[in-house]
Amino acid sequence: MSDTNTTATATVTPTEAVTGMVDHVLALAATWTAWDGEPTHVDGRVYTPHKAIRRVADHMIDHLAELEARLVGEPTQPDHWHASTVTTEADRAPFTQEDLDEARSRLTRLARIWANRLDALTDEQLDHSPGEGWSFRELALHVQESTYYADAVGDLS
Repeated sequence: MSDTNTTATATVTPTEAVTGMVDHVLALAATWTAWDGEPTHVDGRVYTPHKAIRRVADHMIDHLAELEARLVGEPTQPDHWHASTVTTEADRAPFTQEDLDEARSRLTRLARIWANRLDALTDEQLDHSPGEGWSFRELALHVQESTYYADAVGDLS
């Protein structure tokens, strides 16, 4: 993780990092029912509303699975997501009010699972986490960077 991100979010709790990210994503997503069907191109990749929601959810699931595996002493499972390199036909579909409702339910629930898990950890566990990789505090701050996907689509109001 970059030093800039750590410094900029030093006063943000891990829970606030994840729930704030979801709030930010959903605030942007609320404007995406106006999407004209033209994908945006950022950093050599293509983004659409559905792809942004998919990537945020996948990123949250991936790192939550890592956190849980490390807590119980299991090896982490490598992810096999295609990530941002692939834009599926489903990603290109119109983003409807129903899609927004689904995204709100999905991401809000994922954020709540993250918050419950992070709030159950001590500061020691957050900062000196078992297994290899970022500490769980750093992991939450990394997940916060998922705003990138929503920011790639932007505010379409």
